[in-house]
Amino acid sequence: MSDNRLQQLHDAGQSIWLDFIDRGILRSGDLQRRIARDALTGMTSNPTIFEKALADGIAYDDQIKGAAATLTTMDLFELVETSDVRDACDVFMPVYEATNGADGYVSIEVSPTSANDSHATVAEAQRLWAMVDRPNVMIKVPGTAEGCTAVRTLIGAGMNVNITLLFAIAAHRRVIDAYLAGLEDRLRAGKPVDRVASVASFFVSRVDTEVDRRLDALAATASGAQRDRLLALRGKAAIANARLAYQLFRDEFSTPRWATLHAAGARLQRPLWASTGVKNPAYRDVLYAEQLIGPDTVNTMPPALIDAFRDHGETRRTVDADLPAARQVIDDLAAVGIALDDVTDKLLTEGLASFQKSFDTLSAGLQKKTDALRAEMSAAR
Repeated sequence: MSDNRLQQLHDAGQSIWLDFIDRGILRSGDLQRRIARDALTGMTSNPTIFEKALADGIAYDDQIKGAAATLTTMDLFELVETSDVRDACDVFMPVYEATNGADGYVSIEVSPTSANDSHATVAEAQRLWAMVDRPNVMIKVPGTAEGCTAVRTLIGAGMNVNITLLFAIAAHRRVIDAYLAGLEDRLRAGKPVDRVASVASFFVSRVDTEVDRRLDALAATASGAQRDRLLALRGKAAIANARLAYQLFRDEFSTPRWATLHAAGARLQRPLWASTGVKNPAYRDVLYAEQLIGPDTVNTMPPALIDAFRDHGETRRTVDADLPAARQVIDDLAAVGIALDDVTDKLLTEGLASFQKSFDTLSAGLQKKTDALRAEMSAAR
């Protein structure tokens, strides 16, 4: 067995994707070093990540200066982000080729303004797909009801799709159905399904953040055994919810419906654990990484979590450990008045709002930077 803890995690069947992108790591060779050292096999991006990358330093200034003055701020952002994602796809291309398309993907996200409009989502996804123009790009689509409609269309068109902002088991079920339906559409049209990939991004730590907040509020007005009961449930909901999602994945990809698609060369839609950085300092910093390890999964980790797991993470199969206990956690929460469906509905709404805020902040910052650079260019003439 390798003494590299991240390699051990990879060998357990879990792909490690870096939840970060900026031009610096793409052009300095740092990403290639991370792939070799940390067993990285993919990368995810989102508006928040690009917002920070664009705000810091001057790495993007030359491209912004050289862009046509007629471009809107959103056009300019798409130009910048697709350049980075295309470069990242090229860095991960050897992984994609070595795994015969099973891994090596880089995700790029449609704007949250399209989240509740399937037609707009499809149109934007098609544009981003064409702009990046790499077989290992994945289009990130929010897991709303309308997003699922778009997923079926995109999968049917042969695009790779990462369905994001999944919190609820019911939403995960819809996403799986949309993926299978899209593959079935391709088969009926006589098209191949063996090079279409998808992941279902199930968010983890945010579930505990919201559930723990509600438990603390209830415990503040309780006493004795009831208070102890409430506090004992903290830090358990997220892992229980994700483990039940993994069980759903196993069940849905063990059906005759899936067997037909698998026989035609279709790939599993792997669960991807997102938001796995620990937000509560009282919890072990690799808690969510350690408790959701198993085959056919992906964990998209921010750099700090990768560093922590490399240092002291422990690998053993945990993702399907003690499912009765996971179900009991959900039942116990319901018994004290915390319905997980209510929690996950709130988190989806907040997640979409947060991404929209990041887009708005990014747009404003990019406009400010563009104006300053153009003024600088005019003054230099």
